Amino acid sequence: MSEGLTHLDASGAANMVDVTDKPATTRTACAEGCVVMLPGTLALIREGDAKKGDVIGTARLAGIMAAKRTHELIPLCHPLLLSKVRVECEEDASLPGLRLTAEVRVQGPTGVEMEALTAVSVACLTVYDMVKAVDRGMRIEGIRLLAKDGGRSGAYRADAAE
Repeated sequence: MSEGLTHLDASGAANMVDVTDKPATTRTACAEGCVVMLPGTLALIREGDAKKGDVIGTARLAGIMAAKRTHELIPLCHPLLLSKVRVECEEDASLPGLRLTAEVRVQGPTGVEMEALTAVSVACLTVYDMVKAVDRGMRIEGIRLLAKDGGRSGAYRADAAE
């Protein structure tokens, strides 16, 4: 745990961290989230029969777009020139539902954890939106950072920290 909260100034007021003197390094982050649904809803998505169209393709695109706009959604986040955003969606029969992951990369002075978390959150919300007419009881669960690399604090892996 760091010694203090970097987004607070000496008086306790929120401020944007000055990254001017931080070196630009390759930084990556990966996050995940799940949408738990009825087995029939999962089958509807798998078969491509959702009335609103391609659920997985739309969720993937929404996640990518969200990552690029994180600084507009989360106060004090820096706008970043992202070099990679990848959103994946796979069936998980044990839920039942979909497990979504987002990987984000940048060459810059600050990390991309918030971009990865935003991407996966919006992708999950998009899945919900596209099939809510048939399954309003869906749950979005387990949104978390899986891993990050780069920067002064180094690497983080969720499995090692839990």
